[in-house]
Amino acid sequence: MPTLAIATAIAATGHDPDLPPLLAACQALGIPTRALAWDDPTISWRGFDAVLLRSTWDYTRRLPEFLAWCDQIQQHCLLLNPLAVLRWNSDKHYLADLAAMGVPVISSRFVEPDEAALPVLEAWLATQPAGEFVVKPCIGAGAEDAVRYSPGQLFAASNHLAGLLDQQRSALLQPYLASVDLQGETALVYLGGEFSHALRKEARLGQVDHPLPERIALSNASPVQRSLAEHALAAASRLLQLEEPLAYARVDLLEASDGTPRLLELELIEPSLFLDHAGAAAHALARQLAARLAASAAVRTRTACA
Repeated sequence: MPTLAIATAIAATGHDPDLPPLLAACQALGIPTRALAWDDPTISWRGFDAVLLRSTWDYTRRLPEFLAWCDQIQQHCLLLNPLAVLRWNSDKHYLADLAAMGVPVISSRFVEPDEAALPVLEAWLATQPAGEFVVKPCIGAGAEDAVRYSPGQLFAASNHLAGLLDQQRSALLQPYLASVDLQGETALVYLGGEFSHALRKEARLGQVDHPLPERIALSNASPVQRSLAEHALAAASRLLQLEEPLAYARVDLLEASDGTPRLLELELIEPSLFLDHAGAAAHALARQLAARLAASAAVRTRTACA
C-alpha cells in the first residue's frame, strides 16, 4: 500500500485543527499516513510515496530552505501541491500575473527594494480614494508584518514600508476595503479542483500591527464568487501548465465598493482548509489522495518494468 506523509512544522505541532480529521479519514481508507515536521532533520522522507504539504506555517521566514527541501522531496516522490506551484504562490507578485490574465484582483501596488518608500507611498495614495490602506510584505503569511493604516498615518506607514525594503523584501500596497469590517472575507475551498465548502472569515488585520481575533463560520458562496474563484484557479493552471487539478486550494475574496468580489489571496501552499467545519471534506480529500497515490504507484511500476 502506498504511504503518505502529511508535512507540518515543529512550531505548528498541536496547532493544526485540519490534521485530526484528515488523519482519521486517511486511516478509514487504509492509507498508511504519518504527520511529520518538514524541518525535523531526523526524518527520512524517502520511505514515503507522497508528501502532502499542510501546516508548514513557518515557511515564509525560511523560504529558500523550504523550497530546497520541497525540491528534494519532489525528486523521489509525489509532492502535493507541486514545486512549480509553491515557487509561484510563495510570492504575492502572483497577484499581478492573475490580474494580467483578467482575474479581478484587489488593486495592488508592488514596491521593490530599490524604490524610495515615502515618494512611492505618497504617489500611490494620490491615485486612491480617501480611506484606509494596507502595507504588507510580498512574502509573508496571514497578518504577519501586514499593517492597516489611516490616511493620517503616512509617516508610520512609510517607516513600515521602508523597513521592509531595507530588509530587501518587496512589499505591497492595497486599499483597505471597508466591506471587510461588516462581511469579513469569504474563503472558498477546492479539493481536487472541485468546490468543497465556503467560510466567512472575520478580519483579523487591526491597525498599527494589532491583529484582531479571527472567527470562522460556514457560509454560502454565491454564483459570482464561485465564478471568480474558478476563473482564478483556471488562470493559475494555464499559467503554470498544470496537467491535473491541485490537491487543494483556498480562494480568499473580499467585496469591493461596487459590491462585486475581488481576489485577495489564492492560497495553494499551506492554507487552513477548515476541515473541522465541513464534515465530509476530510473524507473527500482522503479519497482524492488515495486515487493520486494509486496512480503514482502505477506509473512507478510501469517505469520500473520498462
